[in-house]
Amino acid sequence: MITRLNNSLNNLVNNQSASGIAIFLAVLAAMIWANSPFQESYQDFIHTEISIGVGSFFLSETLLLWVNDGLMAIFFLQVGLELKREIIGGKLSSFRKAILPIGAAIGGMVVPALIYLIFNLNTPTEHGWGIPMATDIAFAIGVLSLLGDRVPAGLKVFLVALAIVDDLGAVLIIAIFYTSGISYVDLLHGVLFILLLVGGNYIGVRKAWFYALIGIGGVWLAFFFSGVHPTIAGILTAFTIPGRVKIKEEDYLKNLQKLHLKFLETKAIKGNFISEEQLGILEEIKQKSDDAETPLQKIEHHLAPIVGFFILPIFALVNTGIHIHGDIIEILSHPVSMGITFGLLVGKFTGILGAGWLLVKFRLAELQQGVSWRHISGVSMIAGIGFTMSLFITELAFQNEEYTFIAKLTILFASVLAGVIGVSILRQSRKVAIIKKQKVIN
Repeated sequence: MITRLNNSLNNLVNNQSASGIAIFLAVLAAMIWANSPFQESYQDFIHTEISIGVGSFFLSETLLLWVNDGLMAIFFLQVGLELKREIIGGKLSSFRKAILPIGAAIGGMVVPALIYLIFNLNTPTEHGWGIPMATDIAFAIGVLSLLGDRVPAGLKVFLVALAIVDDLGAVLIIAIFYTSGISYVDLLHGVLFILLLVGGNYIGVRKAWFYALIGIGGVWLAFFFSGVHPTIAGILTAFTIPGRVKIKEEDYLKNLQKLHLKFLETKAIKGNFISEEQLGILEEIKQKSDDAETPLQKIEHHLAPIVGFFILPIFALVNTGIHIHGDIIEILSHPVSMGITFGLLVGKFTGILGAGWLLVKFRLAELQQGVSWRHISGVSMIAGIGFTMSLFITELAFQNEEYTFIAKLTILFASVLAGVIGVSILRQSRKVAIIKKQKVIN
């Protein structure tokens, strides 16, 4: 009973769709709080000053900034680890595997940005062109998971790879276009710390604390003071973490078998304790097992529940407490709102679908078995769920509170609409497939 309960809890914690539910609940809580009689306490909460210091070093910022600049760096660390894993041996490990999601992701970023600029070019709000370019991986996969086995496995693979590339694109956009007032001395310090991490990887350092200590205490702080958004430190640190095992699988299994036999041959002490010799064997088994794991996957595995059930819900809580006021029709017809709405709904759909179709048309890529263009259409619409990354870029793009309010409200509206339409398309594709199958049988 306890084992089953533990397995259920582990599956829940490692389930991205469950993470999406946690984020949704955080959004709901933030919206209720910000539109309740206690709305002032919400503002007090997100602007609470939090200070940390060691000796003469002292850093004091608001909760909102600590979350957006600090905790989100850990989110980007996880994104970087996932991206590196997929490049080394996953969905992006070969040209044939990678070209379709990469091309589709690029199309899904370029077209929404252009659509936003159509509504906002040469206006004070044109700097927000990066807002509709992003896809929220947790929400998108969560929505797709609602359909369960009714969608082919290849479609989920396509969406995950697409969202990972999309996240990398968002990081590059933040680094290049949403960074100002760079201190090159501090940036140089950050680069030196990164080189130190690269050197550690090269000489075989596999301890997580080494990368965490230098990544946070060195790279993150250097980027924070440099003017380059410190979340970039997360993804750069991720690429320095070893992604290869120290011992091959066949050698590990041989060693494990020998140690198992050796353990059985030794005499145990009666009672609850084992012998010193057996204890040494168990420690050796632990070491061999550690060598059979990549530090990359180990860190990614431990970070997943922290990011999914703590960092992203906290991010949602402090960023989506929007006090709704004014004329909703007027707000949704504002150029910022129009650019984001059409960018997420039309731009994502046409960009992903169009780029994918061209790649397949010119035989540079091919659809996975069981995946149809109707399926790609549905996923292209679901990718219009911008949420986390769109909200994040909004904070960087606008200093004006009115523009920020309009953008955040529109992101919520457009993301919900994209999810609903996307699921409807996929459900319709399921019905069409069943009808065609029945005709063939008859």
